Amino acid sequence: MPVFDFSNSAPGQKMSSECTYTTFQSSESEASAEKPILILDNRQRQWKHHSNGIFSNPDQKTAFEFDEEGGIASADILRMDARFVSLLRWLGESHIKVRLSGANRKDGYAVYRIRETAYGGGTKLSAEDGFLQFMIERLLASDAPAPWQEEDDQEEAGDEMKLTSLQSITDFLNCAGRTLPDNIRLWARRNLAVARSHEVTPEERRHAQRALSIMLNIHWKNNYFEAIDPQEARRILDEELYGMEQVKQRIIETIIQINRTHTLPAYGMLLVGPAGTGKSQIAYAVARILKLPWTTLDMSSINDPEQLTGSSRIYSNAKPGIIMEAFSAAGESNLVFIINELDKAASGKGNGNPADVLLTLLDNLGFTDNYIECMVPTVGVYPIATANDKNQISAPLMSRFAVIELPDYTPEEKKVIFSQFALPKVLKRMSMRGDECIVTPEALDAIIGKYANTTGIRDLEQAAEHIAANALYQIEVNGVSSVTFDAGTVGRLLG
Repeated sequence: MPVFDFSNSAPGQKMSSECTYTTFQSSESEASAEKPILILDNRQRQWKHHSNGIFSNPDQKTAFEFDEEGGIASADILRMDARFVSLLRWLGESHIKVRLSGANRKDGYAVYRIRETAYGGGTKLSAEDGFLQFMIERLLASDAPAPWQEEDDQEEAGDEMKLTSLQSITDFLNCAGRTLPDNIRLWARRNLAVARSHEVTPEERRHAQRALSIMLNIHWKNNYFEAIDPQEARRILDEELYGMEQVKQRIIETIIQINRTHTLPAYGMLLVGPAGTGKSQIAYAVARILKLPWTTLDMSSINDPEQLTGSSRIYSNAKPGIIMEAFSAAGESNLVFIINELDKAASGKGNGNPADVLLTLLDNLGFTDNYIECMVPTVGVYPIATANDKNQISAPLMSRFAVIELPDYTPEEKKVIFSQFALPKVLKRMSMRGDECIVTPEALDAIIGKYANTTGIRDLEQAAEHIAANALYQIEVNGVSSVTFDAGTVGRLLG
């Protein structure tokens, strides 16, 4: 692991010659005694497992001052996770009292936990309770800054406004700004200046503050994906879907590709097939396999591109678009976009075609929301679209997807799905045993025959719900122990 010396200051930034530490690059998501946040000198004495004190102001000396019974004892910082440089500097400059948890090793006292102890009248890092723990969790979840990346030349001044949220935003940028993508970090600085300015209208300040809150609560990740276990992926697919071997094969091929490249495929997935064949269910299963949050865009309900792109801040009622709100709801930039009914994306009412807005999202070159006014990275977005008729989709949109066609189920497949999946699932949800609701082979044939001319399995799932509910009614009201459905019974029940 290379070690980089950050003791030299950025241009115009004062830094004491007494800087004692070097930084190391880490992308660990959890800290431990083996993978600590920082290491303190313990050559003169061994430090306690839990120790209270404060970080020295780095402009004076890079050390931690232990609050011991006999007085203050100081230990130099030897090494530090590069992601925490700004946070520890801020703790020192603000004289925040903290409690360290660590372990003595041969190379020093390895600190893996930092908690704030300044309660009541003590100085706090932020007006927001739990802010320090939030910051540490975000930093551990972030990627290490590039070794050559320097701090901004100008530090933010103290917040003069009495708004807690703005104080927290300021603290966040001071402590974790380097872990943000460069364009978002610069955008945030500009918007923070607007939110704190008295030279703009209250409306402009409100919009800037709202945009900052949205953007900084999103964890902006890189596009590196950990390997996925193909056997576990297959287990999930078998659990969610019956049959569809060709579909499952295509999905596993995608997983193998991700494992080789550690990036998402260049193309999204377009699932085409009759209604009720499980297209959305497949999309949810893929999101589960990728271990990503998911969001849905229902194109049939979108008739204006502005619903996707957001509205400009010049309007008092301006707000972000659906795509930006999806990032906000997920809390991170890597997610699965499930675009339902892509073939029903109609032209807008004189304002353009909403489907065209998707092209920028699907190209993975970045997406700009009119309200946020910043290009957000989309390299971690995996789009999965569904459609009944691919002939209704424009050629530019079709070219962004790998098409997977889903055939309708055969009568024999529908029998298996009803008896082994749909009905047992309903019975489990109703806390019923299998022997309380019995469907004879003749009744099963009657159910499948009734829906022979309908596509998919939604009618079968509704039939299973109806039959189970009727059985439960008879058990609870009539006092019977079990209900058996034959062909005549289900014929009368289902109409």
